[in-house]
Amino acid sequence: MNLIPVIDLMQGQVVRAVRGDRQAYRPIVSPLCGSSDPVTVARILCEHCATQQLYVADLDALLGRPAQVAVLRTLLQALPSLELWLDAGFSSAQAADALRLELGSAASRVVPVFGSESLASREALAQCFGGARSGEEGVLSLDRRDGQRMDAAGCWDALELWPRRVIVMTLERVGAGTGPDLQTLAGVRQKSPLTFIVGAGGIRNESDLAQARDAGAGAWLVASALHDGGLPRVRR
Repeated sequence: MNLIPVIDLMQGQVVRAVRGDRQAYRPIVSPLCGSSDPVTVARILCEHCATQQLYVADLDALLGRPAQVAVLRTLLQALPSLELWLDAGFSSAQAADALRLELGSAASRVVPVFGSESLASREALAQCFGGARSGEEGVLSLDRRDGQRMDAAGCWDALELWPRRVIVMTLERVGAGTGPDLQTLAGVRQKSPLTFIVGAGGIRNESDLAQARDAGAGAWLVASALHDGGLPRVRR
C-alpha cells in the first residue's frame, strides 16, 4: 500500500483537517513536525512515508479565494524531486492550466486533481480527461459527504471518462479517527476493476491500511494518522 501524505494549506500555513469543515481548520500542531510551515511539514511527511508524492489541498482556492501561488512555488523549489498532486477547486481543465502557467517551469511536476465537488459540468469532466487530453496525467476525486455524492457534474457515473487514477474521498471521515469508508471504495473497485484507486479519509493505523488494501485500494491519502503517530516511518 502506497502512502501519499497530505497537507492542507490555508493562508500560507498547514492546517488540521477535520471532517471537511474547512472554515474551522486551525494551524497544525504536530509532534512529528513541530511546525505549520509548509516546506518543513512537506519534507518531514514525505521522508516519513518514503515518497516523492505529496497531495496539497489549497483551501484558500477551494473556498473561492485566490490560489496560494507563492506557497506552491516555494514548495516546488524547496523539494525539486516532488510530484505535487494539487486540488485547488478546479472547475475545468482551463482553470488548472491557468494555475500551472502561474507556477512556471516547475508546473510539469504538478498533477491536477479534479474534484467532483468542484467540476462545473459533464462537459468540463470530458475536457479534463477525454479527447486531446486523454494521454495527460491528472487525477479525478470522487467526493462524498455524509453518504451523499458531491457531484453536480455526474462524475461518479461517468466511468468512460475516468482517468487511470481515481480518488475515493469521504470527507466526513477526514481527521475524524473513525476508520476508512471501505464499502464505498469496494463499490467503486467493483464498478471499475482496472482503475487505480486512491482512498482518502479515516485511516488510523496499519490495520486500517491492510483492510483498505484488501478492499481494493492501491494507495491512501494520509495526514492525521502521521501527525498522531498511528503510522510508523516507512522503511524502503
